[in-house]
Amino acid sequence: MAQQAAYAGTGRRKDAVARVRLVPGDGKITVNNKDVADHIPLPILVKDLKQPLTLTETEGQYDVIINVNGGGFSGQAGAIRHGIARALLEVDPDFRGPLKKAGFLTRDPRMKERKKPGLKKARKASQFSKR
Repeated sequence: MAQQAAYAGTGRRKDAVARVRLVPGDGKITVNNKDVADHIPLPILVKDLKQPLTLTETEGQYDVIINVNGGGFSGQAGAIRHGIARALLEVDPDFRGPLKKAGFLTRDPRMKERKKPGLKKARKASQFSKR
């Protein structure tokens, strides 16, 4: 049996990490062994994670197999988008220009700020009272 080419990419966003594989197929997207619509409930986020495929016009050419953990729906969608963009670079290095210009290859550095001692959260302090 002939081995099909698989292209891999790792994407990160907030606390989410996505391991993405592109396998030649008909465009089915699977997240953690579930359909993408079952895993990510908001259609806008599903559309968001498909952006690299739409930009490079490869939407129906590859099956996308994703393992993602950590974070919430938005962070996971961003991590998947980053991973798909990195995997598409392995498919064709000529995609680098459009993907870079759209900002899909840049790792978003924004993270949750750490909690400080003496405060309730990162910046939330107890109410000030003069007496």
